Amino acid sequence: MKKSMNDINLHIKNFLQTQNECINEIQQNTREIDEIIKMIISARKNRKTIFTMGNGGSGSTASHFVSDLQKTVIVKNENRIKAISLVDNIPLILAWSNDVSFDQIFKEQLKNQVEKNDLVIAFSGSGKSKNVVNALKIAKKMGAKCIGFTGKNGGSFDAICDITFKVPSNDMLTIESQHIIICHCIASTIRNLGKPMFEYD
Repeated sequence: MKKSMNDINLHIKNFLQTQNECINEIQQNTREIDEIIKMIISARKNRKTIFTMGNGGSGSTASHFVSDLQKTVIVKNENRIKAISLVDNIPLILAWSNDVSFDQIFKEQLKNQVEKNDLVIAFSGSGKSKNVVNALKIAKKMGAKCIGFTGKNGGSFDAICDITFKVPSNDMLTIESQHIIICHCIASTIRNLGKPMFEYD
């Protein structure tokens, strides 16, 4: 049956209402967000590297967050954040995927680069993505601190990560939408705790 314009408008309103309800629930307890911000600031102070990863929409969030960490959050009289997105080197990802396994694409990159007390940030709506979980496990083994962004039940993240932020939803589009909002919340907070290098018009 063909959808009417009323159906489209109703869906738009319902979707936006769902996002508002989710944000309102997150606002009731921001402890995890607070802790994540402190961990990122500590990494900046101690010149540790932050690695991000994810698949699909979560992969784009991982890449986007590194852009914000490397540019948006620059403040005067503070170290610049060292951050690397493990989703951005396509030839390297294809090589590991083709020659070994797609489940190892992030793990193998971390084995080359991660050091003790570095910060590894994982995005996964389910918290069950094998390539992400494998990478978190090796990161912990090598002494890194791990942060997970996921959905309502958390998947495997609670058992591995030092801190897990869980969007209170089981809807993947809502989970991914909220992840990028929280990343911008983190970036905005870090900017405003110092004197930003530049302003946005």
